[in-house]
Amino acid sequence: MFNRILYGGDYNPNQWEKEVWSEDLRIFKKAQINSATINVFSWAKIQPSENDYYFDELDEVIAMLSKDNYDIVLATSTAAMPGWMYKKYPEVAHVDYDGRTHKFGGRHNNCPSSEIFRKYSARLAGKLAERYGSNPHVTCWHVNNEYGNYCYCEKCEAAFRVWVKDKYQTIDAVNKAWNMEFWGHTLYDFDEIVVPNALSEGIGYDKTAFAGISIDYCRFMSDSRLETFKLEKAAIRQHDKDTAITTNLMGTYKGLDYFKWAKELDIVSWDNYPAYDTPWSQVAMTHDLMRGVKDQQPFMLMEQTPSQQNWQAYNSLKKPGQMRAQSYQTIAHGADTIQFFQLRRSIGACEKFHGAVIEHVGTENTRVFRETAELGEELTRLSEILGAKTPSEVGMIFDWDNYWALEYTSGPSVDLKYVDQMHKYYRYFYDQNISVDMLGVTADFSKYKVIVAPVLYMIKEGMAEALETFVAEGGTLITGFMSGIVDQSDNVHLGGYPGPLRKMCGVWAEEIDALAPEQSNSVVFTDGTSGKAHLLCDILHLEGAESLAEYTSNFYAGSPAMTKNTFGKGTVYYVGTELEPVLLDKVLTEAAAGVSPVLAEPTKLEIAVREKEGQRYYFIMNFTDDALPLPKAFVGATDLLKGTVLKAHDLAKYTTYLVKPAL
Repeated sequence: MFNRILYGGDYNPNQWEKEVWSEDLRIFKKAQINSATINVFSWAKIQPSENDYYFDELDEVIAMLSKDNYDIVLATSTAAMPGWMYKKYPEVAHVDYDGRTHKFGGRHNNCPSSEIFRKYSARLAGKLAERYGSNPHVTCWHVNNEYGNYCYCEKCEAAFRVWVKDKYQTIDAVNKAWNMEFWGHTLYDFDEIVVPNALSEGIGYDKTAFAGISIDYCRFMSDSRLETFKLEKAAIRQHDKDTAITTNLMGTYKGLDYFKWAKELDIVSWDNYPAYDTPWSQVAMTHDLMRGVKDQQPFMLMEQTPSQQNWQAYNSLKKPGQMRAQSYQTIAHGADTIQFFQLRRSIGACEKFHGAVIEHVGTENTRVFRETAELGEELTRLSEILGAKTPSEVGMIFDWDNYWALEYTSGPSVDLKYVDQMHKYYRYFYDQNISVDMLGVTADFSKYKVIVAPVLYMIKEGMAEALETFVAEGGTLITGFMSGIVDQSDNVHLGGYPGPLRKMCGVWAEEIDALAPEQSNSVVFTDGTSGKAHLLCDILHLEGAESLAEYTSNFYAGSPAMTKNTFGKGTVYYVGTELEPVLLDKVLTEAAAGVSPVLAEPTKLEIAVREKEGQRYYFIMNFTDDALPLPKAFVGATDLLKGTVLKAHDLAKYTTYLVKPAL
């Protein structure tokens, strides 16, 4: 995709006097910065009125960057509309969940169903492509920015009715899918459908009286935002047939189905902003998800901060070495770029305290710059890893429909969160240095030895059959509580839990007990190992499976908590409760016994690998608070980052190496 690792980030020279520009480039050059993302929020300047366009300043910026051989990531500016558009066409404004029509201001401030917005955003993208698409330094198009923000206006309501009719064809099919007999909500015509917000079916932003309609509205809104992206993409393609087109995703952001979006992106890009207490395993999982949404292809890191965020509750500085280690973790999990927000700190507004390569002091004499320059110098030597893939024997299913449905459901516990449950399982594989591919529900499962599917609440058409085929042919499936419960409309699969998975799992879950935060149950394994269970407890009956552990308290003491079932040539593990980590590790160790870690030698270091043309590249990173010994397998190898031969020693926190030994 690229000829070198893109290293740079979001640059807004239009916010500064021109004499600052040359000083910026002088400083950037010292850090080996080779790319700039420009024009992200310039719509108001480029198009000051409906029929007038002003490109002079952007011409200067692009000429300046092109002269110095920068790779330009050129944004279309459409994430914030200009004021004249609100004034002349107030219907472009979005309406929020509470039914309030917004005024000019903020960003992501448009209604995705607005024909005015669609017309002028696509027109702007086309004019930019016509003017700059032939410039060889324009390496990537960046459409809009961090799409999000649902709209509940009358235009969206009308468009939703059309979307629903296209999906279901008849109003009777809608009533059945959404279970509208409940509370006497039977629909007689499509024009009776209303948006499910606080004025109708909403119980709260994340709760609803009718999950069927609310899940479909999530699908519709994701599709609607995607349509606006596709319009801009098509406008660019009229003038530039080849340059990659992307938009920056946001990891596990709930609002958009990124598996659908990735099909329209030439390369996935995303913005990585972990909090001060985000586990490194969760950061790794999110990188893997961003790689996974586009069939395990390398991705772009479009944004990270070189020092600190400004918008979180506690915006801690990155400690010395942390930014470098975090950047290499990103590359280790599939990135071919390292880009920052931002290259120079803004002088005002809400992001003035967001970190930057050039701080408010305006010079390169800062710790942050020195670390940025160190990383930049190292990256100049790593172009050989571009395009390298990540080999994995374990796949984990991540599904936005399931995400929406699980968190809309009323009961059994308010503490049941989709991403948290994904991470509880992912963490085990991360700790064991076992590579994981995050998969959509339509992925080819046959490539993997183990498929992990926690809280697989929604079983859509064809899913159970695909999983049965995988297991019957010798695969291992790990699933458990709150799985196999509902169909694509959140209607329960009748006949007992876990619904379509029941035969394959060999169990029937008669009841589901919910435990409050201060409550727990206890479980004991057949080998005598015991510990705590939390959150939910399936009360299981064996239907061919064998029990691996039983509950030892509450009225269901003695009933199975953990089971194992042979199905065809394969095996299904059913985890009936939320186990404390040491117990979950015990189950997963048995289930994944046939999987090879990246490195056989046990270590608490993170060891990740990418592979290209038969060559493996090993990333060795210490994210723990303890100094840890270099694995023996790497003693004597050459660190590609510094060019030094590694001797036996202990790695301090954030120490990072990249080697390609013949192991």
